[in-house]
Amino acid sequence: MERLRAAGCVYAEEEAAVLREAAAGDDAALERMLAERLAGRPLETVVGWTEFDGVHVALDPGVFVPRRRTSYVARLGAAGLPTGALVVDLCCGSGALGAAIARRVPAAVVHAADLDPVAVACARRNLPAQRVHHGDLYAALPDALRGRVDLLAVNAPYVPSDQIGLMPPEARLHEPRTALDGGPDGLDLHRRVAGGAPAWLAPGGRVLLETSTAQAPRTAALLTAAGLTTQVRTDDALGAVVAEGRLPD
Repeated sequence: MERLRAAGCVYAEEEAAVLREAAAGDDAALERMLAERLAGRPLETVVGWTEFDGVHVALDPGVFVPRRRTSYVARLGAAGLPTGALVVDLCCGSGALGAAIARRVPAAVVHAADLDPVAVACARRNLPAQRVHHGDLYAALPDALRGRVDLLAVNAPYVPSDQIGLMPPEARLHEPRTALDGGPDGLDLHRRVAGGAPAWLAPGGRVLLETSTAQAPRTAALLTAAGLTTQVRTDDALGAVVAEGRLPD
């Protein structure tokens, strides 16, 4: 614990407990994991998992670590989903968001997609493998889903390119840039998600896009321009901001 605290780990005691649990009494494994953590690797990828909205999510090195605030997307998305709802976790990373929605709504049919093959391999450990697709946004999805999706849950990158260098080292050095960089204004992926959503949503279907306080008005405007009824939802306790768009019935 002292070494973690000296390295600047704010929650050194909690991290030490997680490392000890993961090592399961193997001193050599504990020392190896501690060295990796002290070198700056995220704790979650050091131990190979994280807890996200009540789900034990497997994580591999080089995969985006789901943030606690994203659980707000899962909570909003699960609310009111019909039995047998079709859900797509787009830009899925580890598949944590899709897995959390599946926990909340066990009857939901969850698909997921990501451009990064490392993320896809990881997501296939957390979701039914045959429903995790590799490719660029909607191009990755089976055409049979077109016009049938009840919920598009999306945590696409939204950090402006020139702000990546201001992120904590754990993120900018150990997570893929494709999972962080949203382009010059942070909205490159949001434009594409919003523009393509109406073709994939079922009547009355929703898209939930995690965003930031500063970008929320522009993210919402993109959804409105795509023909969706739009609102911005916030959870101050989590620091979460979500733009929601709904396709007319």
